Amino acid sequence: MRRYQSGDVVQMKKPHACGKNEWTILRTGPEIQLRCNGCGQELWMRRSEWEKRARRIREQDGRFVSVHTDASITPGE
Repeated sequence: MRRYQSGDVVQMKKPHACGKNEWTILRTGPEIQLRCNGCGQELWMRRSEWEKRARRIREQDGRFVSVHTDASITPGE
């Protein structure tokens, strides 16, 4: 599992009700606080649940990197 911190943008496996699947991490700990980048809704999720639902994390150069492996993915894939 890859390390993550506040301010990271993550893609989830399924989109939010607003249609966007990108979230910003606000807080980390035993629970993760996330904000939807589409509608701004905030939610708390248990870390174990988040690790199952998270798919990719955006790197500083704009690439998305898989949470579960070290393979990188270019934007738009």
